[in-house]
Amino acid sequence: MALKPEPLIFERSVPGRRAYRLPAPTAAGETLLPEEHRRQDAPPLPEVAELDVVRHFTRLSQLNFSVDTQFYPLGSCTMKYNPKLNERIASWSRFAQMHPMQPAPTVQGFLRLLDELEQALCRITGMAAFTLQPAAGAQGELTGLKIIRAHHRLKRKPRSTILIPDSAHGTNPASAALSGFRVVELTSGANGRLDLEELRAKLSDDVAAVMLTNPNTLGLFERDIAAIAQLVHSRGALVYMDGANMNALLGIVRPGDMGVDLLQLNLHKTFSTPHGGGGPGAGPVGVTKALEDFLPVPRVRKAGTRFRWEERSTRSIGRVHGFYGNTGVLVRAYVYIRTLGREGLQRVSRAALINANYLKARLSKTFPVPFDQHCLHEFVASLKPLKASGVTAWDVAKRLLDYGFYAPTVYFPLVVDEAFMIEPTETESKETLDAFADALLRIADEARTRPELVTHAPQQMPVARLDEVKAAREPDLRWTPAGAPDPHPLVTAP
Repeated sequence: MALKPEPLIFERSVPGRRAYRLPAPTAAGETLLPEEHRRQDAPPLPEVAELDVVRHFTRLSQLNFSVDTQFYPLGSCTMKYNPKLNERIASWSRFAQMHPMQPAPTVQGFLRLLDELEQALCRITGMAAFTLQPAAGAQGELTGLKIIRAHHRLKRKPRSTILIPDSAHGTNPASAALSGFRVVELTSGANGRLDLEELRAKLSDDVAAVMLTNPNTLGLFERDIAAIAQLVHSRGALVYMDGANMNALLGIVRPGDMGVDLLQLNLHKTFSTPHGGGGPGAGPVGVTKALEDFLPVPRVRKAGTRFRWEERSTRSIGRVHGFYGNTGVLVRAYVYIRTLGREGLQRVSRAALINANYLKARLSKTFPVPFDQHCLHEFVASLKPLKASGVTAWDVAKRLLDYGFYAPTVYFPLVVDEAFMIEPTETESKETLDAFADALLRIADEARTRPELVTHAPQQMPVARLDEVKAAREPDLRWTPAGAPDPHPLVTAP
């Protein structure tokens, strides 16, 4: 007589936690759910053919705007093409199926990758050490601000103020406020850059750090960065750099050489990961040698030829993310850097600068650029002249969809009226840039001659304009059967 095997029980012991047991899968048809929670009738799922399902979702995918299908000049977001080699390697099973609780001896190859990525980022930025834990640029900012707070507390001189330019990314003041700091705004000078006199006037012994973006969101390089750093350091404060625009500096200049004390990098912008739709991301933080001990733990350490996790540090701010961080993004960034090398990374930035200045030259006569100087990776035009025809930057952004282009960033930075923030990146051809410029110039002509075409755009999309505020505040997450009225219509009639 055959014996029925006992169901397997999986045990997992986590350091510092009580061991727990997971029940094994039961035999076919059995369930661990109590009887009162089991469905009595079959769910009302639609009966459709596989071919219909495939066609439905394929058509939906064809409606999506993406870097692989359309030009995506989203200013300050660096929506560049992502090489498929990086995607393929990140999807290897030895990376993608690695368990976050695996002991260090079983993931030596990956720990080596993390160690080499940290070293590469140090060489690129001129910083002494990095943490790869933060899962987004904003979380990197938060990590940096926690390090700033810990640094001043150790000196027994806590400070409560962060100075931030008025052209900064919105996450900068948000991260500072979330960290418990008081935010004081620095007004930009007439040239769109940080005003040294404004900085001197607002520097005090209570200032913990100055957060600035270089190049800034207007696409302008802070030429006085060395003087800014010297002035800030003379008052015992630190210089934090938002590295979201690092795509303009690769292989050309290093923040560490400019006097920056710490910064975050957006790997999903500069170093290849598709980040549309809100993720995934990674925001590693680099620091000088004086701040290294405050970095989050665990950190990768090399002992001989082996790698291990170092869990303890008396000054560390602690964990900011579970396990290794967003590992797929880290793998892509590593492959991107190793593929291009130093000279390749430098060509990336030089091409991005050329593309941005070419587009600015083609468009600035029709769309004035308030701070019209040689830009770096992006520039901000003003669509204010079109308001005489009743057309706004928002209208032009929607009309661009009809021409097959995703819209640039609009209404940011706030220092430009009817802002239109364009970042072409290095991966677009001259033919694509010309087609985009031609489309914008045609839309400008439409705004003067037939403004209703623009104010009622998009004309050729499956839906008209969405009520985006309502969609964000009242998301409709329920399935509505075919033919039933939509309880929460999001589309407004033109």
